[in-house]
Amino acid sequence: MTTSQSAAEPTVGGYTLLTRLGEGGMGVVHLARRGPAGRRVALKVLRPHIVGDAEARRRLEREVGSLSRIRSQWVAEIVDADPWAEIPYVATRYVPGLSLHDLVVEEGPVEGDDLYWLAGCLAEGIASVHAVGVLHRDVKPSNVLMEGRTPILIDFGLARVADDPKLTHTGWLLGTPGYLAPEILYGEDATTASDVHSWAATVAYAGTGHPPFGRGPSMAIMDRVRRGQFDLDGLPADLRQVVAAALDPEPRNRPTLEQLLAWLRPLTTRRSERSAAPPVTPPVAQPHDPYTVPLALASQAAADDETDVWPGHDAAEP
Repeated sequence: MTTSQSAAEPTVGGYTLLTRLGEGGMGVVHLARRGPAGRRVALKVLRPHIVGDAEARRRLEREVGSLSRIRSQWVAEIVDADPWAEIPYVATRYVPGLSLHDLVVEEGPVEGDDLYWLAGCLAEGIASVHAVGVLHRDVKPSNVLMEGRTPILIDFGLARVADDPKLTHTGWLLGTPGYLAPEILYGEDATTASDVHSWAATVAYAGTGHPPFGRGPSMAIMDRVRRGQFDLDGLPADLRQVVAAALDPEPRNRPTLEQLLAWLRPLTTRRSERSAAPPVTPPVAQPHDPYTVPLALASQAAADDETDVWPGHDAAEP
């Protein structure tokens, strides 16, 4: 890290570091600015294990190449990066709002239409990441920044850069136990279904005000994740059933992101679209009907699933 004329103004890659915003397994994030009148960015300065690892830098270069193509109003897109700088960095659009985690702590659960809007926008953001062939791998409330009532996804895709055994020596856990899909906890590769699971856990936190798999020691939380033991009390009935389906411990039993969006878009981000007709129409269908949604998703489940309910959730949920 270099310094300018004043020791109080360290710089990285020509960016002046203004204040520290947070940190994680990959690096430290600063509010930064290039030049006196430059736009402010969130600048992630990568940790020494990345600096000294040529393969990690190559992974970062590949990820940045893909992620730089993302242009989404629901994602804090990359605006600059240099994986081969003396100190590698990634700069993204700066979102000045609170994280979803902090917003819920300060103001309580997100309710009503705002909750459906959050669920829809967050799914749209994840879909835009998947569209360039990258998984997020770390969707959680602290990686969602609130711009007014709109969620903006951050830290997309970059967890893969540090996804190697060397990181076990740094003392950092890549991801938060209550928001990691069970297959990741078992050591399996992440898939799009893993991001769906993390989407559901994050929406559950937003709507209930508490982590769906509870609090306590990490091992206890991870055990509940693996067993699919969650608490969704407080979510609206239809959203609760959809979130429960997406939290299924078995990835193939979860709805796909496309199926979630087929329901969410007409309610939130694309109101001009019409919801897909459910296989069984109840006598009275409301905009957020608790029977329509699970049945519509169940009809598109894996071909070998002969039931019309999501295994393990029909008896658990009221």
